[in-house]
Amino acid sequence: MTRVLNLPTVSNLRPGAMTLLALVLLLGWDATGGDLVLARLAGTPMGFPLRDNTFLVHVMHESAKNLSWLFVIALFAGIRWPLGILRRLPVRARAQLAFTVLLSVVAVSVLKRASHTSCPWDLKEFGGVASHVSHWAWRVYDGGPGGCFPAGHASAAFAYLGGYFVLRRVSPRAALVWLGVSLAAGLALGLSQQLRGAHYMSHTLWTAWICWVVGFAIDLAAAPRTSRLSAAEPAVLHAGS
Repeated sequence: MTRVLNLPTVSNLRPGAMTLLALVLLLGWDATGGDLVLARLAGTPMGFPLRDNTFLVHVMHESAKNLSWLFVIALFAGIRWPLGILRRLPVRARAQLAFTVLLSVVAVSVLKRASHTSCPWDLKEFGGVASHVSHWAWRVYDGGPGGCFPAGHASAAFAYLGGYFVLRRVSPRAALVWLGVSLAAGLALGLSQQLRGAHYMSHTLWTAWICWVVGFAIDLAAAPRTSRLSAAEPAVLHAGS
């Protein structure tokens, strides 16, 4: 007998409200000028003392990035050979999860390449050459190398936020755990880069929002197809009887 997995429908009202609320809070944070306040806690006129810190560079930056890519590879392998919670997902959902992570990283990388915003360690205030310019001033150069907004390194963890939308259909509890771990890891990576002078807090927060929106958008695009498969299940089961 042929079977088609029937994933339960879920409401997008709460995630949509959370997305809009987070956007308002982020815009509010940008308006406060808190980025420089926090940067000054870690930086000095001579630069950022922790810029070359062994733990921050080799563990929180290099090792964390490599570990994230290993997880990406594991997710793609899991499309064919699922383990753990992935076994409860149909092939299409497993593919959605893997591609959501990858596309989130790509989205952040594309925005970084288009940005003229330089990193805190490039500012004159911290021994560099750039002036502080809002990352929303797209056509205004700050005199530095640019390419620092949003936070690419934090996307190594925040890219997994979209997994929440996939997992909530089979296990709301697992989805919340996945969401919590992704957020905690992303904030930890973002903080480590902020201590080094590599990013402002807003860069990290915007990366989280962008990755969340990418995951949400992909899920909205995939949901109609899932619904059609669910609606077709009775006919398929009847034909296979």
